[in-house]
Amino acid sequence: MLNQTITSANGRAIVFDIIVPDGEQKAPVLLFCHGYKGFKDWGAWGLMSRILAHSGIACVKFNYSHNGGTAAQPADFPDLEAFGNNNYTLEVQDTKCMLDWVAQATLSFDASSIYLMGHSRGGGIGALVAAGDTRIKGLITLAGVSDFAARFPIGDKLVAWQEQGVLFVENGRTKQQMPSYYQFYEDFIKHKEALNILKAVAQVSIPFLIIHGDADLTVGVTEAFALNKASARSELLVISGANHVFGAAHPWNKKFLPEHMQRVVQCAVNFVQKTQHKAIKTC
Repeated sequence: MLNQTITSANGRAIVFDIIVPDGEQKAPVLLFCHGYKGFKDWGAWGLMSRILAHSGIACVKFNYSHNGGTAAQPADFPDLEAFGNNNYTLEVQDTKCMLDWVAQATLSFDASSIYLMGHSRGGGIGALVAAGDTRIKGLITLAGVSDFAARFPIGDKLVAWQEQGVLFVENGRTKQQMPSYYQFYEDFIKHKEALNILKAVAQVSIPFLIIHGDADLTVGVTEAFALNKASARSELLVISGANHVFGAAHPWNKKFLPEHMQRVVQCAVNFVQKTQHKAIKTC
């Protein structure tokens, strides 16, 4: 079931897909969180979801309510005003909203076997949510960030953002100038402690799989090491030669995942199976 919608706590639509295994009853379910300038239909995420389902794991992937997409255009960024008003707090709220939906859905989900997986910024959001929700059985980060504070400008650039009220970043694919309003920084400062990823990771008491590429030029592999150091429950997999998107691109029209993404998905499947005592090791 593709492009389903629910209403977020802020009143905007969250658009999501549900991919379930054929004939599987009460399958474990993985809730996937996309990253910055990301969306549920990016690149190989759809193929990844189908492979997970083929492996017996239901997958729910969704767009954040303020990611810039709409219910009519979930794979584009027609609503840059919403994008500009996005912030980490909203994404935490949206993730919790989707988690509530998954836990209560009258589908073939096993509500006692819910996993969170997030890419890049979505990995940080997933860690924040996983630290405080006992319904989550396992956490996976893919090229996950370890520190939100480090992503904000400093010095003169921060002053200019405050004075102008908006900071623009070009989308390399669409060439759109994507705004971030100064409220983003204000909201972070207001909720700084609640948005501390390493503090959250230290509180995560569930199994935690960290997957990162050592050729990631967007989120350096040092952030994976920081996550692993902060957690008492983590496993770290560093994939040699893998970039930020593990070899994928948008669009992805091939029948097979790129080599590095294949390993990501297999390790994610093994991780879920291991936590359910169906496998011996993760990777």
